[in-house]
Formats: sequence, C-alpha cells, structure tokens
Amino acid sequence: MDFLNKFNVRKDAEKSPSGPVSWIEISESVSRRCQFQPDGQLSVKIIDDSRPAIQRVVDSFLSTFFPSGYPYSVNEGYLRYTQFRALQHVTSAALSVLSTQSLLFAAGLRPTAAQATVVSWVLKDGMQHVGKLICSNLGTRMDSEPKRWRVIADVLYDFGAGLEVISPLCPHLFLQMAGLGNFAKGMAVVAARATRLPIYSSFAKEGNLSDLFAKGEAISTLFNVVGIGAGLQLASTICSSIQGKLVAAPLLSIVHVYCVVEQMRATPINTLNPQRTAMIVADFVKSGRIPSPADLRYHEDLVFPGRLIEDAGSVKVGRALHEVIKPSRLVEMKQMFPEEKFVLNQTHKWVDMVLEHDASGEDALRGWLVAAYTANIKGPSHEPTASVLLEAYEKMNDVFTPFVSELQAKGWHTDRFLDGVGSRFAW
Repeated sequence: MDFLNKFNVRKDAEKSPSGPVSWIEISESVSRRCQFQPDGQLSVKIIDDSRPAIQRVVDSFLSTFFPSGYPYSVNEGYLRYTQFRALQHVTSAALSVLSTQSLLFAAGLRPTAAQATVVSWVLKDGMQHVGKLICSNLGTRMDSEPKRWRVIADVLYDFGAGLEVISPLCPHLFLQMAGLGNFAKGMAVVAARATRLPIYSSFAKEGNLSDLFAKGEAISTLFNVVGIGAGLQLASTICSSIQGKLVAAPLLSIVHVYCVVEQMRATPINTLNPQRTAMIVADFVKSGRIPSPADLRYHEDLVFPGRLIEDAGSVKVGRALHEVIKPSRLVEMKQMFPEEKFVLNQTHKWVDMVLEHDASGEDALRGWLVAAYTANIKGPSHEPTASVLLEAYEKMNDVFTPFVSELQAKGWHTDRFLDGVGSRFAW
C-alpha cells in the first residue's frame, strides 16, 4: 500500500508544472536576482545597487580592463606593468602617425593628418614581411630572454619609425628608407608577439592566462586609440612641419622605450634561464636565502644578460661540447658523476657547463651549485682537483632537496631550463 501511495505522489509531481528556480545574491552592496529559465539558461538581473556612482564607474573599468579577481588573481607588479604599458601604447601610436605622415611627404604627397593613419596600414606590407620571417628564427632566444627581446622589439620599432620621420630630408632615398623602416618594424612585431605569452604567464596566479591576455588586449586597444588621437593632434599642429617632427619624435621614442623597460622590470618571470639561475645560486650560496621571482625582477640585466656572476661560480652555459672539454676529461667527469646530466670544465676566466639534451631545470641547478661550491672550496689553482669536485658535489647533495622544495614554493618552475640556442649533448 505504501508503494502505491509513493507511486501516485511521484506521478502527481511529474504532472504538476515546476516553478522557476530563483534566488537572490547580495555582494558588495549589489543585489542580484538569479533565475533558471525553462530552457536551462541562467538569467541574472540587478534589483538593487547602493554603490556610489563613482564606485560603479571604477568597478566597471576594472571589470573591463583588469582580470577577474584583481588584485588577488595576479602576481606582484601587474599594476605597474599595466600603467607603463598604457603609456607605451599612447606614445607608439602617436609616433606611428607622425612617421607615416613623414613618409607621405617624402613620397611627394601632401597628406592631411587623417590620411596618414589610413595609409599606415598599407605601408606595413612588403619589407615588413621579410623582417618577420627573419625574426621568426630567433624564437628559442626569446623563450630564454623574453624581457630582453621585448625591449629590443620596441627599439627596432622606434628605429624604423625614426627612419620614416627623417625620410622627407632625403626624398630621393624614399624607397630605401621606407623599406628599411618597415623591415625593422616587421622584426619588432614578431619579437613583441612572441614574448607576450611568457610575460602574461608570469602574472597568471590562478590559471587565468586567457583572462589576462583578453584584458591586456583591451588595454592595448583603448590606449592605441588615445595615441592615434594624440598623433592626429600633433600632426596637425606643432608637428605639421619636419622641424616639429624632429623634436617630437625623439621625445616620444624616449618615453616609449622607457615605458617598455619599466614594464619588463616589473615583470616577475618565473622560469629558469642562465641569468636567473646564476642569481638564485649566488644568493643561496652567499646568504642561504632563496629569492622569489618578484625579488629578482629589478636585478635582471636586460641589456647584457650573459654576464658572469662570481658568487655563482662564473658559469657559462651553451658552448658546444667539443669546444669546452677534451675527450679524456669528459670521460673522467662522467665517471666521477655518472648519474648527472651536466659536464663542468674550468677555464682561466669561467666554468663551462654543458647539459645533456634532456636535462631539466633541476639538473642545471645541480651543476651550478657544484660549480659555486667548487669556487668557494678550491685554492688559487685554476683547475680544481677531483677531491675538491667530490667535496662540492657532496655539499650540493646535502642541500639540494630542501633547496628545490623552497624554490618551487617561491613560485619557480624547475622542470625546464631555457638556455636559448645553447648547445647540448647526448651521452
């Protein structure tokens, strides 16, 4: 009897239409009514918003141009990076308008400021594509040093724009100036795009790389429009003559490059490359402290990243194995450290380290620590003895496990080592 009653109740429930499921959510002075529609779609309607008008504008701006959950969803330095990126796009777009107008003057035309912005899209072809093809072969170098190549990209862009600005001074060389300028710009475009992903990845804190990328493009679009407007104003006023452009263009270029440098200084790249690995090892050997990516960002050398760091053993990575070590010495090293994926060889000025083809970031760290401890232990002789190397190796093994654990806890990726076009070997 109970079974029949339950069956009837269930049958009646299936016959009766179910009402829409809805609820009210309250968050930060905003009340929203959420309701599932018959087709399964969720509709959200604001029923009460007690925020002041200025706060609504600020929240709307943040939701459009900053990733969801900001500032807790990004790593340290994102705001400073974004501020200088916005100014960079303004100066870049303004400089582009002035350089295009100069090209048209050099070609014998007398364009208005508005025409310069339209024709700039046509002038990007030709030699620019050649520059793109050449720069595409440098991708591995950009993986290793994205900051350096991002700065190089904007220097190349400004070089190309500078050639276009001065082209009216030598109209008989119009084709050469325009071609070389667009060639430099083509290389700049590839380098800037190739380095964008590792830079965004360094700020992603909660797997929100796509959100960061989308909001970054929104900022680029907004401030490019602002820069075009500023360029139009300059082109029709103080920069309508070549003399005005020769004053304004260098100033815009200086501000442009300065903004890019400050962006890169604010970016906490968390992958291991030769420079960052040497800085980490030097800090650890000297003070026992392990720096985070945010700690190192302002100490990276963006111009000469290959400088030797004495406290880290003056290690140089990437030379070919046959240039670094004699066969007899190679056999001796492999017998001494049979399980390791690195080879070390002392020269008068530095220590060469060559990695096996499948070596990871941890393998590079092990070799670097051995080199650093060897430099601290050995006497004035240039060539360390086998006993010194073994002592340094044992010291590295004693500290390596907690060392790597703390590195990973600080946010470093130790699973790979980005040495650019460095030579490796198979044993």
